[in-house]
Amino acid sequence: MLGFFIVLLASFFFCFQNVIVRVLFTEHAFLGLFPLGGFVTPTLPHSFLLLAMRMLLVVPLMSILASRFYPPTWKELASLAQPPQRGILLQSIAGGGLMFLYLALLYLSVGMIPTGIAMTLFFTYPVFTALFSWGWFGDRPTRLQWGVMGIVLLGSALTMPHPSAVAPGYNWIGVTTGIASGVAYAFYTVVAQKSFTDLHPVPYTWVSFATTLVLSCLCLPFGQSQETLPWVALWIGGLCSAIVTFAGHVLTNIGIRLIGATTAAMIGTANPAFTVVLAWGAIQETLKGGQLMGVAIVTVGVVLLSRDRSLKKP
Repeated sequence: MLGFFIVLLASFFFCFQNVIVRVLFTEHAFLGLFPLGGFVTPTLPHSFLLLAMRMLLVVPLMSILASRFYPPTWKELASLAQPPQRGILLQSIAGGGLMFLYLALLYLSVGMIPTGIAMTLFFTYPVFTALFSWGWFGDRPTRLQWGVMGIVLLGSALTMPHPSAVAPGYNWIGVTTGIASGVAYAFYTVVAQKSFTDLHPVPYTWVSFATTLVLSCLCLPFGQSQETLPWVALWIGGLCSAIVTFAGHVLTNIGIRLIGATTAAMIGTANPAFTVVLAWGAIQETLKGGQLMGVAIVTVGVVLLSRDRSLKKP
């Protein structure tokens, strides 16, 4: 049960991350009081820039707090340089590469299709996580888990706008990258679960963040223009995004260690519905009848999952 609540808390942090990204790309009435956002256009170069800025803040933050969360962090990281631990180091770096890949693909999708649709496509990842875990660990989902997965995915789909309502920005490249980002994240969670048999989630997450920082910085020169950007606003947004990214990923990885990648992924499917509710309160995005129904369905699904006796350490 502890693992369930840890992953659920991580989902709330990721909701804040989604809303921050929306605000950076599009202007909204913050709390209904004043306009805020729209600092950069949603392009791939700007996505790489925001990702690099976020990681420039996340990695030092993780470095400062890692030993408080897990005192032997630096000792375990140093041990990864030893030949017997090279396999674990490569797994951790692979996890960082997958983190970068899923974020880059998700940002690309957000830049081509509406954010709500992109997030819905991304949150099909629990289906892929369940399949990968089944094939890799033999961790076959129970009938209840399959049923809850379907309920939560249905509810999440109802919370998002229909493509016909936003046809001008709808294209197959955005759809493909949105789904691909979910596949990459599913691989990330499965690789993480495999790595946690030999490495604690805190040092593993540090390696993932550091790898993502390096890859995002390497991509910065591609497509950048000489335009003047509102750097103060971007750094403030980057700091807020860094805090919630740090908290969300650390909690998710701890939860994966407690309850496994498949169950953690199913809890994460509630994220789009939670994001809709948060966006309604923070940036005044309205909820329609179908969206309210979707939120209710997701809530029921998460409650059912919390009662599943399979919520135990794998």
